[in-house]
Amino acid sequence: MTQWHMRSKTKPSGGKRNASRRCKKKKAWRGGDFAATKVAHSNEKEKRKVVRVRGGNIKIKQQIARYANVAVSGKVEKMEIVDVLENKANRHYARRDIITKGAIILVKKGDKELKAEVTSRPGQDGVVNAKTITD
Repeated sequence: MTQWHMRSKTKPSGGKRNASRRCKKKKAWRGGDFAATKVAHSNEKEKRKVVRVRGGNIKIKQQIARYANVAVSGKVEKMEIVDVLENKANRHYARRDIITKGAIILVKKGDKELKAEVTSRPGQDGVVNAKTITD
């Protein structure tokens, strides 16, 4: 999806703005696209994208997540993500299985299923960390 990060050259009144005096290189580095981390279904593999950011650094964006690191009573276990139950960022994200920080996910380990709240930012960190919640 294309996103426009620069200011329009026309004013709300329809008049033209003066030429921008600020360096266009600085304007171009206003961030990238939203990494909508989705839940892997059936035989899908986990997918991450490495992006170069300002300063020559890199950022790992997770695009498809299959597992989450879940903290269960002091221990951290790797569990498979089954579904996104709710997402406070946007109610439509739960329907589209998009994971963001604060999302409530259903995870399973063996035969037991638990609800967990995502504590990391998978689109920025490249990993899904969560903690169990009690009903």
